[in-house]
Amino acid sequence: MSYDVGIVGGGIVGLATAHALLESDPELKIAVLEKENGPGKHQTGHNSGVIHSGIYYKPGSLKAQNCLNGYRLLLEFADRYAIPYELCGKIIVASNESELTQLDMIHQRGIENGLTNLRLLNGEEISEFEPHCAGVRALAVPQTGIIDYGQVCNKLVDLITEKGSEFVSNFKVISTNRSKEGWLIKAQSRAEVRCAQLVNCAGLYSDKVASLSHPDLDTRIIPFRGEYFMLKPQAKHLVKNLIYPVPDPNFPFLGVHFTRMINGNIEAGPNAVLAFRREGYQKLDIHPVELWESLSWPGFRKVAARYWKTGLGEMYRSFSKKAFTKALQKLIPEIEIHHLETAESGVRAQACDRTGGLLDDFKIVEENKAIHILNAPSPAATSSLSIGRSVSELVLKQLNNSHA
Repeated sequence: MSYDVGIVGGGIVGLATAHALLESDPELKIAVLEKENGPGKHQTGHNSGVIHSGIYYKPGSLKAQNCLNGYRLLLEFADRYAIPYELCGKIIVASNESELTQLDMIHQRGIENGLTNLRLLNGEEISEFEPHCAGVRALAVPQTGIIDYGQVCNKLVDLITEKGSEFVSNFKVISTNRSKEGWLIKAQSRAEVRCAQLVNCAGLYSDKVASLSHPDLDTRIIPFRGEYFMLKPQAKHLVKNLIYPVPDPNFPFLGVHFTRMINGNIEAGPNAVLAFRREGYQKLDIHPVELWESLSWPGFRKVAARYWKTGLGEMYRSFSKKAFTKALQKLIPEIEIHHLETAESGVRAQACDRTGGLLDDFKIVEENKAIHILNAPSPAATSSLSIGRSVSELVLKQLNNSHA
C-alpha cells in the first residue's frame, strides 16, 4: 500500500500528528504503523492520566510552549467529544526549609508561563487542600487535572479512520529505505508500506527507528521504569486530589507523589530505576542486548557517575516497600506500609546524548522526507495535540517542497 505519510508509533503523539495532518488536509492518505494490537499500549497507556499545567517548564522551552498550548487543545478536544476529565488542582509541597527556594522558583515559572490564581500556602493552609498532608509551605496549582488518555487515543483512531486513513496494528518496523519517491517501510510480519514522508513517533524505540536512516545519531533512549503502588480502599481518604513534592532540579523526574486518577483510584509513586529492557515493566524483565546498549552508551555512563547516589536510593526503594513508604510519609505521615498494594509500572523513554546530558526538553530532528521525535517524555500526553500540530507543519512543508 502507498500513502502520503507513514507514522511509526501509535501512541498519543503519533495519533495526534495524524489527526493534525488530516485537519490541515483531509485528502491526505496516512498510515499509523503500530507494533502492538492497539493504540497507546506503552508510555501513553501506563501514565497516571495527569493533565499538566506547565508550571515546571522553562519559559520559552518546547515543553512549556507545547504543554501550555496542548493543555488548551486537550480540554477543547475532551469537551467536543465528551471525554470525561476533571480540573481538580494539585499542591506542590516543600517538606523542609531547604526546598523553599526551589518552590519559589517553580512559582515564578508558573507566573511567567501565564498561570493564574496560583497560591502559596503556609503549613496550616495546606490542610485546607489536603487535610492529611504535612509540609512547611506549598503551592496550589488549580489548572492541573486528570483524564483517561486511553479514551483520547481511541477517539483519535476513530477520527483518523473516519477520514479514510488507516491505523495498522501488529506492524513492527524492521527496516526503512529511502528513495527519490519516498520510503519503503518493512515490518517483521513481512508486510510493507510505501510513503512519501516518514514520521517517527516510536517512543521507546524512536532512536532505533531513526538510526535505520541516521546511523550517526547522537541520542540514545535510556529506559527508566517508574514503579507505583495503589492505595487500598481504607486509605483513599488520605488523599483528596494530587500531592507532589518539590522536585530535585538536577534530576529529570518529579519524585514520588500521590495522584487521584479519573477512575477514583489513588496512585502513589513512582520511583525511577533503570529498566533492563526497553519495555521492562517488571523488575526481572531483562533483554541482554538492550541492557548492554544502555550500559555501553558513553552518555549513560556519565549520567551514572553523576547520579549514582540518587540512583542507589531509587533502586533501594524499588526492592524495599518500607523505604518506599518512608518516602511517601514525607508528604502524608499517616501512610503505612499495609495501605499500599502493587500497581502497574510504566517505562519512560528518556533520551540521553553522548556527553551525558539527560535531555530535559522535547527533541525533534528533521531530515530529508522524515521527522523524528526523539524525546517526548512527560508532559507529552498533555502536549500531544500541540506537538502533533507542530510536527504536521514540518511534514506539510516537506511535502509541499517535494511537489514544487
